[in-house]
Formats: sequence, C-alpha cells, structure tokens
Amino acid sequence: MTGLLVRRAEPVDFPAVARLTVAAYEADGQLKDEIGYAVVLADVSTRAASGEVLVAVDEVTGAVLGSVTFVLPGTPFAELSGPGEAEFRMLAVDPGAQGRGVGGALARACVDRATELGCAAVVICVRAGMAASAHRLYERLGFVRSPEKDWSPAEGVDLLGLRLVLPRG
Repeated sequence: MTGLLVRRAEPVDFPAVARLTVAAYEADGQLKDEIGYAVVLADVSTRAASGEVLVAVDEVTGAVLGSVTFVLPGTPFAELSGPGEAEFRMLAVDPGAQGRGVGGALARACVDRATELGCAAVVICVRAGMAASAHRLYERLGFVRSPEKDWSPAEGVDLLGLRLVLPRG
C-alpha cells in the first residue's frame, strides 16, 4: 500500500495502539467471553518493554492504522517460539482501515525483522475460526500449518500454530 509507513511505536503512539487493538479484537469477536484479555491488549508499554511494538501509520494523516508485537523466544510475550525462531502477536488493524493492506505490511515487517536478526523461522498462532482473510494473508506470506504449535490458553480458545521458514544467508 502506498502512503503507509511501518515503524517502531513511540510512547506517544501507545494510546492509539491500545484503542485500535482492543477495537480490532472486539470487532473480530475475539473478546467475547474473555476475562481480562482486553487489559493485556491495551497495556502497550509492557509489550514494548519486552518486545518490539510496530505501527503502520498513514503517511498523509499521521494516523496509526495498525500495530503488531514482535518478540523473540524467552521473552515475556513469547508463546510459541523456540531457539532460532521469532514470533509476532497481537496484530491488529483499526476496523476503519481494514482492506488497505495494513495487516500485510505489518506481517511483512515482522518477517523482515526476523530475517535481519538471522532467525530461521517465524511462528504465529491464529484463533480457530478467525476470519478467512487473515488465514489467506498468512498463506500468501508462506506460513504453513504447524500442528505441533497448536495450544489453548483458556477453555474454548483454540489457537492454531503457523510457521514460516526463512531463507538462509
């Protein structure tokens, strides 16, 4: 998408990131029957302290349109990644900005970051039943199902593991 800049979030971005992340998860039905997860999603400063929060910004208006948290294994927000793997979580696009390529730009930025760091793969999890458009996005980027990474953080919340092997050298 033209007119879109992906960069590391700055503290001034954190309120917008918190708002749009919670709004995106609510719009997607992912916070229904959830207790406390909206608070975790809104706590951008804690995520930024243990990983890299990236934002996609409209270059014309300066509006934050989406965000994602990029983490390495052994850090507080890492859920799936093992040695040599990176992962990203909490990819969210402002409901009003969906369909503009924001999610793809953020996911590609995470893949690029993992490549820069010399990682062998990127792993993510998606909620079973998540929008087909999200699954298509990850398929287009080359992610494949990795059933050994499937897990469930809570009753009725089934997460499917996906993995993308990165080219070496």
